Amino acid sequence: MLFKDRRFAGQVLAKELTAYANDPDVLVLGLPRGGVPVAFEVAKTLNVPLDVLVVRKLGVPDQEELAMGAIASGGVRIVNKYIISLVKISDEVIARVALQEERELERRERLYRQNRPLRDLKRRTVILVDDGLATGATMWAAVVTVRKQQPAQIVIAVPVAAPETCQELETEVDEIVCISRPSPFQSVGLWYESFPQTTDEEVCDLLAKATKNGEAIPLGM
Repeated sequence: MLFKDRRFAGQVLAKELTAYANDPDVLVLGLPRGGVPVAFEVAKTLNVPLDVLVVRKLGVPDQEELAMGAIASGGVRIVNKYIISLVKISDEVIARVALQEERELERRERLYRQNRPLRDLKRRTVILVDDGLATGATMWAAVVTVRKQQPAQIVIAVPVAAPETCQELETEVDEIVCISRPSPFQSVGLWYESFPQTTDEEVCDLLAKATKNGEAIPLGM
């Protein structure tokens, strides 16, 4: 399936998540930047709150689209040992890339959250939304971060994903909702007609629409 844009993808995705609609214990977490426009449409349709979980891919130097790991809010770091071994990446390189990405993660935390702490996820159903999954590195980091807070359920929801990535993640969460699992996959952007880079301004605007007095609110209200 070819999606018109992220907004349309979120609307299509929301139709597969109606079982979670109007549930006060459900929280949608968008992975910035590209996952936030998708998550906004999902949260609006389901009439549940939206928040953001900041994650950053650790890209292989000179091959940034190839993830050797990822970091997420709360000090979570995961690494892909297979990629690290395959490309022969040293510990020093990993540390340097991680430091750079930690600085960017902290910048985005300050910008997007505006001093708001991540909401308490204990005993809640958390729906993690991104615009697609290639290697799944950032989603892995998001799952590890959320699991630390002992939620009732973790659901991954994406418009498109590599089939093997979905298979790997299925054992780590309660449910994966994915509209399309094309093979060969190649890249997330290939499955969108319009796939511009989401800006910080767009993320902040959508999060502002989804908050009132610093608190996430149901978007259908």
